[in-house]
Amino acid sequence: MAEEHHCGGSGEGCTGNCENCKQKKENEECRIQEGLNRIKRKIVVLSGKGGVGKSTVAVNLAFALAATGANVGLMDVDIHGPSVPKMLHLEGMKLMSDGEKITPVEIGNLKVVSLAFLLQNPDDAIIWRGPVKLGVIRQFFSDVNWGDLDYLVVDTPPGTGDEPLTVCQLLHDAEAVIVTTPQEVSASDVRKSISFCRQLKMNILGIVENMSGFVCPHCGKVTEIFAGNAGRKLAEQYAVPFLGRLPIDPAVSAGGDAGSPFARQNETASAQSFAEIIKVIG
Repeated sequence: MAEEHHCGGSGEGCTGNCENCKQKKENEECRIQEGLNRIKRKIVVLSGKGGVGKSTVAVNLAFALAATGANVGLMDVDIHGPSVPKMLHLEGMKLMSDGEKITPVEIGNLKVVSLAFLLQNPDDAIIWRGPVKLGVIRQFFSDVNWGDLDYLVVDTPPGTGDEPLTVCQLLHDAEAVIVTTPQEVSASDVRKSISFCRQLKMNILGIVENMSGFVCPHCGKVTEIFAGNAGRKLAEQYAVPFLGRLPIDPAVSAGGDAGSPFARQNETASAQSFAEIIKVIG
């Protein structure tokens, strides 16, 4: 049997099996579980493909749930491309600490945590390997004072790799919202997200088809730009709920760039479609 190395808590030269490291890990697990016990529902937003509007859906989902009066947390674990702060007009904000826990950035009853709040320069590239990224994600659960939440919405990077896997394994009772666009090229990757959820025994709340038709800003007419209707077809194929379609709407793009979620603009087609999605999820 290999000799146990005692690292004194520094971790240097340690295989992770010494008593100090074991105790540290047990303490972290306890903090994670204590925090999760105060969160009623955990919703993970997934996509098999990048560029389908997953972060837009996550931000507006969290914002719309908070608008109902619920206490909501929004965790951005897209380590290499954290866009949530931009979409909520929170650029330049920093995470603070009360000496024991990290305090999220708050907008009313919406609490937000993102790696972007920790960067000195928003243009800095994050060049990290898997273990470092996973450590940060675990800290977002163990060291952040989320408090009592009705919902925690987690925006994950596309695919089925380390980051979404870590989140979903920590959140044993998490539910998934899967985002696609109408084309088959997107649907082929989204099938992997459905398979991912089923292998982890996650409940799938449903599929959102984003960029589904273009809404003319002048006359309101919808033109189908991307053929396929992949969202509904996937829902039928895999017997999961189809939550709805979100059209290509200039108000969505403008709102994202301005840090103003489109869900607050009740008169737009996208906001109206999203309101129906919220009714199903909430």
